[in-house]
Amino acid sequence: MHTHDVFNQVPDIVPFDVSRNPALLEGLHREGGGWAEPEVRALGLRAGGAEAQEWGRLANDYPPVLRTHDRYGNRIDEVEFHPAWHELMAVAVEHGLHGSPWLDDRPGMHVARAAKFHTWGVADAGHMCPISMTYAVIPALRHNPELAARYEPLLGSRSYDFGLREPSSKTGLIAGMSMTEKQGGSDVRANTTTATPQPDGAYRIVGHKWFTSAPMSDLFLTLAKAPGGLSCFLLPRVLPDGTRNPIRIQRLKDKLGNKSNASSEIEYENATGWLVGAEGAGVKTIIEMVNMTRLDCVIGSATGMRIGAVHAVHHARHRQTFGKALIEHPAMRNVLADLVIESDAATTVMMRLAGATDRAGADPAEAALRRIALAITKYWVCKRAPAHAAEALECLGGNGYAEESGMPRLYREAPLMSIWEGSGNVAALDALRAMARQPESVEAYFAEVALARGADPRLDDAIDRVGKELTDLSDIEYRARRVIELMALVLQGAQLVRHGHSAVADAFCATRLGADWGIAFGTLPVGVDTRAIVERAFVD
Repeated sequence: MHTHDVFNQVPDIVPFDVSRNPALLEGLHREGGGWAEPEVRALGLRAGGAEAQEWGRLANDYPPVLRTHDRYGNRIDEVEFHPAWHELMAVAVEHGLHGSPWLDDRPGMHVARAAKFHTWGVADAGHMCPISMTYAVIPALRHNPELAARYEPLLGSRSYDFGLREPSSKTGLIAGMSMTEKQGGSDVRANTTTATPQPDGAYRIVGHKWFTSAPMSDLFLTLAKAPGGLSCFLLPRVLPDGTRNPIRIQRLKDKLGNKSNASSEIEYENATGWLVGAEGAGVKTIIEMVNMTRLDCVIGSATGMRIGAVHAVHHARHRQTFGKALIEHPAMRNVLADLVIESDAATTVMMRLAGATDRAGADPAEAALRRIALAITKYWVCKRAPAHAAEALECLGGNGYAEESGMPRLYREAPLMSIWEGSGNVAALDALRAMARQPESVEAYFAEVALARGADPRLDDAIDRVGKELTDLSDIEYRARRVIELMALVLQGAQLVRHGHSAVADAFCATRLGADWGIAFGTLPVGVDTRAIVERAFVD
């Protein structure tokens, strides 16, 4: 026998059908986007194909590089990307994962977009950041109808047109956002960037932003202090007269993950911007963008969970240990089923939130539900992603710890969604703020979960516990995480009981709501139909 014969190694999962995801496709039809299934299916085959998977690897192995000056000493503030990045971006834009849903009045556009975003994100998470911000900028930009009329068609265009040119001369645009500063972070009201009105109606922006993702974008929304208070402004990289707007990139961040995406510190040196919304209403204006990117945080975390569960199950199906396939060992099947339950729950509630986004404009109850459900779900689903990624990686053992498996990239990516657009406490406290300022959001929440009453006594008891928690407002900020966690679990349980696989719903209620569960994944109680649950992660 040769010493380097390869046997009992798992076959490459690539190519695989990313769209073979029951929770995703069921939600797509249930929430009104079933007409998009052919495109989701085609995109799923492409995302799991060798070409797209290689693009994702290359974009992360060769991250962007900042070029502040050219060879002659001229300031250029350019970021160089591996060609794979542009391939990924072009496909995302071609399929309308950015601003296109706002320009299409077909029912279920945001649901269809969520399903495609989830599907294509399996190729690479990093490039989805500028795609997400371009999607989210449009509702905020509409606070300035003139700017919206000028740029909206280009922000929704299916043409990816990379390069430094005046925005209106391009066939498509990408947008970014700059809010945080080094002294404030999430406390954006501590911003020191200033905006001085000019005779022509524009503003001169001076200041430093501590975290600006995708600095190669064509347009940015930013916060700065105008005479009337903290306000929102639109800044292009190239001004209407063709000159460079003095937005200086100081450095790129060396991040834990999200390597393919450029995140930066920038300096506004008398940059030109235009007011979006009223002076002093900056937070109120830009929060619309934040809320939409929070939806994408949930989608991103659900995507990571699905990737982790699929890779873990694939490995266990093909790896032999102690005389049989790893998946046939009860202890491993317990772990795998638990991972799939978490993934299904995240995907199911994600699609419900996308449906609420579609209906919010015409239905006040859906708008109210979206307001509170986005905050609580962003808190919980994004908080679960790192633990889920760690457990999925462990299922592959030492092979999972090797970079070649792709699992370390998934693991490094997982914490980002919980940090982006408000870390845990910010999201939890924002949910409490919604309850206080918009009590109709609490009514909408209870109306939603009440639709599942009577189907499972453990869910009914949990709904009652939420009611009790909210009747006692003493120390509510101290208890914020506890309360929001319970609300998120109840919302997930209600969706699964009504719409999910019966074995998944039963196991979820027994464990997450009924407390028949340990602390680690893989502690499901006896009696759970683990085989049926695990099969939901088969992709071949």
